[in-house]
Amino acid sequence: MSRQPTSRFFETRDGVRLHVLDWRSGDAPTPNGADSPLVLLHGGGANAHWWDHLARPLSVARAVYALDFRGHGDSDHPPDRRVGAFNDDLEGLIVWLGREDVILVGHSLGATVALDHASRFSATRALVLVDLARGGSPETGRRARLALSLRRTYRTRADAIERFRFLPESSRASEALRASIAAHSVREEGIGRFGYKFDPGWFGLPSRPPPDLAQIRCPTLLVRGGESTLLTREAAATFVESLCAARPPARQVEIPEAGHHVLIDQPERLRAVLEEFLASLPGAAPTGAPAPTPN
Repeated sequence: MSRQPTSRFFETRDGVRLHVLDWRSGDAPTPNGADSPLVLLHGGGANAHWWDHLARPLSVARAVYALDFRGHGDSDHPPDRRVGAFNDDLEGLIVWLGREDVILVGHSLGATVALDHASRFSATRALVLVDLARGGSPETGRRARLALSLRRTYRTRADAIERFRFLPESSRASEALRASIAAHSVREEGIGRFGYKFDPGWFGLPSRPPPDLAQIRCPTLLVRGGESTLLTREAAATFVESLCAARPPARQVEIPEAGHHVLIDQPERLRAVLEEFLASLPGAAPTGAPAPTPN
């Protein structure tokens, strides 16, 4: 039987109810002493289910959680929007988990949030940044934000699933994966129409001040899609060089035949990279071993 996640909810300190997919076995909390939980953070306009196809095999060896940021997926979509709210969401999840030694894997926006968190919380075990936006043309990002902000609605759920596309566009995603993610990304709008599970109002907010990279003390992996237009090869090399100055190891992997959405374009290659990185961490549990269960 295929491993399936459990939907769980918790409340942040400012009263926002957040949704998280829990991929661990059983209902008990992650036991103390078990290998660090893996926390998956989606990109802007996406949701936790973008990770399903990777979370399932990764959860064989450890506890895995995929978060819906506020305004995305099945989390609350509050009318008040403020800079730094997604960072608070991640902090709330970690409090809920009761474990600070998390391994953070973030894509795009999620990578930005993960990077900021690791710069402020030294207990972070490790950091994987999947196509963190750096050095790309501002016009490319602007076009994607504009397309997302339009947020069209459709007459039927089937229409919305059929019209679902990745932004920036992906020419390499399988139809089965596109349809699966689309099915988890549609909701009824309450007006007899169907739309996608994200609030475009978040895309107009300014960015947080850049994190202090000198404060990042955990092993870090930057994954770039070889065809990405949002993370240039030069910017990736410069970023990793800045992390390597006097800190734990940081390195870069480039995955060919992948654009910005590496987890969609080349999921098996990304999975292999993640598993190799996880196995390289000091004290890591053997890859593929069953997750420890509480007594």
